[in-house]
Amino acid sequence: MPAEGMVWQPRDELLTFEEIERVAGLFVHRWGVDAIRLTGGEPTVRARLPMLVRKLAPLGTDLALTTNGSTLRSLAHDLADAGLRRINISLDTLRPERFLELTRRNELLQVLDGVDAAIEAGFDPVKVNVVLMRGINDDEVVDLAAWGRDRGVQVRFIEFMPLDADHRWSVDRVVPAAEIVERIGAVFPLVPVGRGHEPAERFRYADGQGEIGVISSVTEPFCATCDRVRLTADGQLRACLFATDETDLRALLRGGATDDEVAAAIEATVAGKWAGHAISRVTFTRPTRSMSEIGG
Repeated sequence: MPAEGMVWQPRDELLTFEEIERVAGLFVHRWGVDAIRLTGGEPTVRARLPMLVRKLAPLGTDLALTTNGSTLRSLAHDLADAGLRRINISLDTLRPERFLELTRRNELLQVLDGVDAAIEAGFDPVKVNVVLMRGINDDEVVDLAAWGRDRGVQVRFIEFMPLDADHRWSVDRVVPAAEIVERIGAVFPLVPVGRGHEPAERFRYADGQGEIGVISSVTEPFCATCDRVRLTADGQLRACLFATDETDLRALLRGGATDDEVAAAIEATVAGKWAGHAISRVTFTRPTRSMSEIGG
């Protein structure tokens, strides 16, 4: 999170639940999209979030949520009752002082309690996303894996990407996926499971006590098999997380566009999807908005 805090967007600039439902319906009914994820930024700051889940659940997709987990104790059961199927919780450290430094909030205990609440609400699997950063939290890689094994959650280790609000990303801070697997495997032997179209390459523990995932966005890009797009909270469609341009669907939705016109704009955006994000090349251009600003 940025040290100076967030600048909140005016409420009327955000898509309404009905607008989100309309766009989601187009993706599902016209192109057979079978998975929807509510993510962030932080989706649980949106008032009446279970209502949105209840609107999207009848579409019959694999409906999931990524959250920082700090308010899950009060939301988990309502989200499950509304039709949410899976949940991912972001947690980059198990150390209170480090958690405060990274998130600007002293809420580690609330997040750990949120993990418990997700398990109690019946979400299965519960996944925990860990962004590893060299010299910052990479010394916890085995500790986090061990915690996940003991707690019965799937920990997914994610390479540090240039989407941080403080613009402190550099390639020397990236902990490569191969190193992550090697370090964990030296303590808990691992067996490859594979990836498919998912961003995470999966490994199960040889003793059968769960599995981990590793997302190698920087060192081993999987752009060739990526089939995802992102609709931001303010109605901008991005064909890639690292896209430098966006298609304004909000203007179409509020300007009286027909479903066919909205669909045409979506198809044009997807047709322009890059072959790759080019993070490792000198031609890479960093997106103007950080992850905390493009929730979708």
